[in-house]
Amino acid sequence: MSNAQLAPTYQSDTPSDRFGGGDAMAAARSAGMAFLSSLATELSGGTVDLPCFPEIVVRVRQALDNPKMKPEEAVTIVGAEPRLAAKLLHIANSAAFNPSGKPLADLRSAITRLGYQQVQSATMAFAIQQMKNAESLRGIAQPLSELWKQSIAVASIAQVVARRTKVRPDEAFLTGLLHGIGRLYIMVRATRQASLTENEAFMDLVSGWHAGIGKAVIENWGFAETMAEAIGMQRDYDAQHKHAATLSDILIVSVVLSDLLQEPLPRVPDTSGIFAFQSVGLTEADCAVVLTHAQYQLGALHEALGC
Repeated sequence: MSNAQLAPTYQSDTPSDRFGGGDAMAAARSAGMAFLSSLATELSGGTVDLPCFPEIVVRVRQALDNPKMKPEEAVTIVGAEPRLAAKLLHIANSAAFNPSGKPLADLRSAITRLGYQQVQSATMAFAIQQMKNAESLRGIAQPLSELWKQSIAVASIAQVVARRTKVRPDEAFLTGLLHGIGRLYIMVRATRQASLTENEAFMDLVSGWHAGIGKAVIENWGFAETMAEAIGMQRDYDAQHKHAATLSDILIVSVVLSDLLQEPLPRVPDTSGIFAFQSVGLTEADCAVVLTHAQYQLGALHEALGC
């Protein structure tokens, strides 16, 4: 993987000369570029250094990626981390994933109910919870919470949109949940250089770089290439697909629609120039329906996954 692949995947809407008005701002932008380039170099070499991120997340993903794995093996791996096991049981018994209201008390039944994709989503929820509680990351606990809340919203919308396509809803949900992993990665690593996060120039750079960084992290963790590609293309509005809607199309649409959840009614998305909406086949009226359905389940998802 070359560094070029990790460069910004879309043009920032902030003029490049905006930061040229002073030596301090220019120096801040230069420092930010150097920092992001160093992360790109590490990731290109296969190194993922994410402090306080539980290793169990990667172990679970690797295990569930094995098509020959038996349910008993999944139970053994998850059960090795009691806090994760408790989280899985909580999620499996939550209103979002247990509409029948039938309680479960054993880990195997919880894994069976959720399915492997949702187990990975639950594991990611566990990881975010652990990171928010880490003493060294207390300074960014609130931004982590906000990012996770946004990720749940994108995941919810992606799941609803996927039901209109041939893409699996649980795969779309997990991709939406992970869409901000690049921003999370940058945020956590930047705690070692606190001065970076205090200047506007750096935050503008993050907006352009986080999708590429996220794609690299997902690739290094061994997630499906379609998922990595979607995360890397999440703001690639010019992307066009001649055939059926792809996971990338779904994520692009979901990220755009998630921004509208903070807007008052009526929520009308600006889809001009965003070809993904055409690929998925969403009209303005369809978008309103998708947002209504997604918002309806957000409360239950927040309770289940935490934010």
